[in-house]
Amino acid sequence: MGQTDTIAQGFGMKVELRTWSTLGLATALMGAGLAGCAGEGGEGGENGEAAPTSQQGEAGEGEAGEGEGGEGEGGEDVGSLRIEERLVFMSGHVEAGLALYRAGEAEAAAPHLMHPVSETHKSERAGLDKLGFDPAPFERVSAALEAGKPASKIRDDLKAAEKNLSEMREAAGGDPVVLIRYLMKVAVEEYTIAVPTRSVTDPAEYQDAWGFVVVARDLARSLEGDYATTTGARLDEMLALWPKDAPIPPRQATSAGQVSAAAAKALLALPEIE
Repeated sequence: MGQTDTIAQGFGMKVELRTWSTLGLATALMGAGLAGCAGEGGEGGENGEAAPTSQQGEAGEGEAGEGEGGEGEGGEDVGSLRIEERLVFMSGHVEAGLALYRAGEAEAAAPHLMHPVSETHKSERAGLDKLGFDPAPFERVSAALEAGKPASKIRDDLKAAEKNLSEMREAAGGDPVVLIRYLMKVAVEEYTIAVPTRSVTDPAEYQDAWGFVVVARDLARSLEGDYATTTGARLDEMLALWPKDAPIPPRQATSAGQVSAAAAKALLALPEIE
């Protein structure tokens, strides 16, 4: 059985996350991670040499099509998600796009930054207006991308986009534990698609997974007491499995098994859902 099949079985083939206990999901991810790590040597991520970004052409096609018919990654019906889940889902894409844009990877950033403004991803944005969604900074960022402007020329717009996402997440509320569990699920699913061996075959999914972990890390700050510190530390360790600052695909990436194991550790650090 291949590594991807093993991890898919660990997930129970897309069983809804809210039906799992924290321990159950963490155990499944940890089992998949250990299986995936067997016989693998070394880690990719931060020390990996960046791969040519021409790979992004394939990723852009997949990214642009993912929202058609209201579907997200892996055929997930984004429109059926609760509003706070749709918001963190969209935020993960945008975080990846902003980081890539700042790193000078405008072409790679573009499909991720389309989520808040394109008709293709309209189902993700349903109901966000009442949370204070302001499309203006996202539209300006998209226009700057099309015009070929470097990120250094639109710093204020990039900060405004991030601020609006943060404010909406605060307004949406929701249990951060539930949302972090959801983000760990989709992050590992995306990464497993992106890195079936040690090569990144789908850069967009590799980048999305990073964005979901970044949002989870932000959410961890709202946990109570020691849970914020411990969970945050585990998520910092998980983020270190990607290149620093932006998810530019390396020539040799961290295995999906290692990412699964890191997600399991983060889940085990969370408090139980009451």
